[in-house]
Amino acid sequence: MAVLSVSRRTVTRSVRALGVVTASAALALGAAGNAAACNINEFSAEATCDGDKGVITVTDVDPAGVPATVTVFLQNNGADIEKVGEQVVKGSKEGTTITFEEDWKPNAEYRIHVTAKPYVDEDIKPNLVTPSTPCKEDEETPSPEPTPSEETSAPAEESEEPTPAPSESTSESAPPADTSDNAPSPAGESNLAETGANSNTGMIAGVAAALVAIGGGAVFFGMRRRGANSQR
Repeated sequence: MAVLSVSRRTVTRSVRALGVVTASAALALGAAGNAAACNINEFSAEATCDGDKGVITVTDVDPAGVPATVTVFLQNNGADIEKVGEQVVKGSKEGTTITFEEDWKPNAEYRIHVTAKPYVDEDIKPNLVTPSTPCKEDEETPSPEPTPSEETSAPAEESEEPTPAPSESTSESAPPADTSDNAPSPAGESNLAETGANSNTGMIAGVAAALVAIGGGAVFFGMRRRGANSQR
């Protein structure tokens, strides 16, 4: 009977020890399984270009393929100002990538949150900062063509230049103006010319009177001769 009781005690202790070992192994395997199932370190984000448009890509390398919800937020001064989008991704050992169409600006900041319950519910650290160079360079604005008023302003300015002064040699070589004809005659001479003084007015009047007398005599003589002829 003593031997039987010892054997039972030995078996019981062995079973208990085996149970503790089994439980510990189960907990370890469970923790390892959770760690392998999904982890925030298995997610990465990048800002790239698709032609002239900007995009944000998120890659999940979770080999267990646990579905995870990825949400992208645009931030400013540490606060969310816009929700860009939300997508579900199933990771793979090679990596599964999802794309958010976002025409991002240079040096912009985005917060990317991953939710895969009960394994992950946190942000990708650090926040995503876009490159300093945009996907599409701004085209250079051509300089405006000059207006007609601007084109004609240059000749106007040239015409305002003062004309050269005449040289001294030209002014010296010019002959002096003849002022002898334009000089006024003495007051005495002009008065005599206007009143007829110092002229032959008396003689001319006498000759005219004589001519008048001769003419009258000739007329009278001719009339007498006509009368005599008519009486014959």
